Amino acid sequence: MIGGGVTEYVVLMIYLIGMIGIGVYWAKHSKTSEDYLLGGRKIGSVLTALTLQTTSMSGYMFMGGPAQTYQDGYFTLWYAVGDGGGAIFNVGILGKRMRRLSYYLGCLSPIEYIEKRYPGPATRVIAAAIAICFVYGYVLAQFLSAGKTMSALLGVPLPVAIIIGAGVIVFYTFAGGYLAVAWTDFIQGIVMVCSMVMIFVLAWNQVGGLTGLNEQLTALDPTYTGMWGRGDAYLGQWGVVAGAVGVYLIGYMGLPHVVIRHMAMESPKLAKQTVVIATVWNQMFIFIPYIMGLMGILLLPQLDPAKGGDPEMVVLELAYMLLPGVLAAIVLVAIMSAIMSTADAQLMLMGTMLGRDIYQRYINKNATDKQLMSVSRICILVVGVISIIIALIRPPGVFDLVVFSFSTLGSSFLPSYVGAVWWKRGNTTGCVASMICGCIVSIIWEAADLAGPTGMHTFFIGIIVSIAAYVIGSLVGKPPTKEMQDMIDRAACKTKIPAGFATVNYKDIAPETNGVLTFLKDSNYMEERGFQPV
Repeated sequence: MIGGGVTEYVVLMIYLIGMIGIGVYWAKHSKTSEDYLLGGRKIGSVLTALTLQTTSMSGYMFMGGPAQTYQDGYFTLWYAVGDGGGAIFNVGILGKRMRRLSYYLGCLSPIEYIEKRYPGPATRVIAAAIAICFVYGYVLAQFLSAGKTMSALLGVPLPVAIIIGAGVIVFYTFAGGYLAVAWTDFIQGIVMVCSMVMIFVLAWNQVGGLTGLNEQLTALDPTYTGMWGRGDAYLGQWGVVAGAVGVYLIGYMGLPHVVIRHMAMESPKLAKQTVVIATVWNQMFIFIPYIMGLMGILLLPQLDPAKGGDPEMVVLELAYMLLPGVLAAIVLVAIMSAIMSTADAQLMLMGTMLGRDIYQRYINKNATDKQLMSVSRICILVVGVISIIIALIRPPGVFDLVVFSFSTLGSSFLPSYVGAVWWKRGNTTGCVASMICGCIVSIIWEAADLAGPTGMHTFFIGIIVSIAAYVIGSLVGKPPTKEMQDMIDRAACKTKIPAGFATVNYKDIAPETNGVLTFLKDSNYMEERGFQPV
C-alpha cells in the first residue's frame, strides 16, 4: 500500500463524482441511437484527436509499458517508436475515407461497417465474435489496472478497488453513451499529459538526465541499454523488432474501438486537423512512461520481480516518492484517467456490437430507435458486471493481455478496414479469409509462445498472414458490385462536379437557387457525398 490518506480519498471522490456527472449530463442529450452510439456524428477535431489517443493509450501506458521496460530495458522503446507515428497512419489512411463510406452505408458500428462493405452471411458473425472476445481481453486488462490503482490510492483490498473503479466506468458509459465517453476522454487526456510530464521531470533530475540514466544502467547491466533487451534476449530477432514497432504503428487501424472514432467525426474535413493534434499530443506523452520504467530500475530496485516486487507499480511508487500528497494523488488519478478512457470506449463498443450487430440484426430486425438504445445500455451493464467478476480472478499481467488482444484484433481487422476504402477489388472472400487466418495464427503464436523460437512477433506474423489471405481471397472471390465500387470512389472523392459550379455569378440566378448554391458552397454537403470541384 502506498496511499490510503485523506488527501487521496478527497481527490479521487472529486474526480469520480465529476465523471459520473458527465455521464448523467449526456444521458439527457442522447435522444437517438446515433446520438448514443456515435455522438450524432458531431465530434470535432480536438475532441476526436484526444479521444482517439486516450482510447489507444489505456492503463498499459502507465502500468504495462513501464513494467516491461523495467524488465527488458531499452528494447521496449521499439513499441514507443511505432506508437509515435500511430496517429499519422491511423487518421491519415482511414480518417476521411472511412468517415464518408460509413456515412454512405448508414453504419453505426465498426462491425456493421465490415458487413455492409463485405456483404455475406458469415461476415458479421465472424467479425463480431472476434471483436467481442478480444475487446473483452482489453476490458479485463483495464479493470485489473483500475483495481491496482484504486488499491494503491485508497489502501483498500484489490477486489474492493476493482468493484469501485470499474463500477464508475460502467455507470457513466451506461448512462451517457458515446458523448459521455468522448468528453470524459477529453478531460482525462489533459490530466494524463500534465501529470506524467510533472513526475517525469522530477524523476529525470533524480537520475541525472539521459547521460546519468545511461551510465548507471550500463554499470548495472550493459544489456539494459542495448537494442536486443536485457541479457540480449532478442538478439538478431528482427521479426520481433518489426512486430514491436508495427503493432502500434499500424495496428490501431485494426482496432474496432479506435476506428469507430473516424465514423463519429463531424466532417471528413476534420481529418487533417485531427492528425496534427493527435500527433503533437502523442509526442508529448508517448515516450515518457517507457523512460520512467528505465528510471524505476535505478530508483525502485525493490520492484524487481526476482525480489518479489511488482514492476507495474513503477509510476505509482515514483509519484509517492517524488511528489507531495495532493500532487501524488492527482498523478494516481491520471492513471485512473488512462484506464477509464480505454475501458469506457471498449464497453461502449461492446454495447454497440451486442445491440446493433446481434440484437437488431438477428433477434429483432424491426427494433425501434428507443429499443436499440435500451438494449445497448443493458448490454453495457451486463458486460461490465461480468468483466468485474472475471477481473477479480486476476488474469495475466496488463502488458501481456493488452499486447495479445491488440495483436489479434489488428491482425484480424486491419487489412479489411484499410482495403475497404483503398482497394475496390477487396471483397467478402478476402475479408473472411483475412479475419480467420489472422486470428487463428495470432492465437497459435501466443499460445505456443513461438515468438522467441522463431524470432517473429505475434503481430508481425499475424499481419503478414492476414494481408496475404485478404489479397488472395479478394483475387479469387467475386468482385464487389458496381454500386459498391462507385461508393468507394465517392468516399475517395474521385467523383467530380462541374467546373465553375461554386463560382457562378449569383446575381444572374433566382434568389431561391442562389440560396441553395450558397449553402452548397459554404457547407460540407457536397464533400460529405463524395463530390469535389475540378
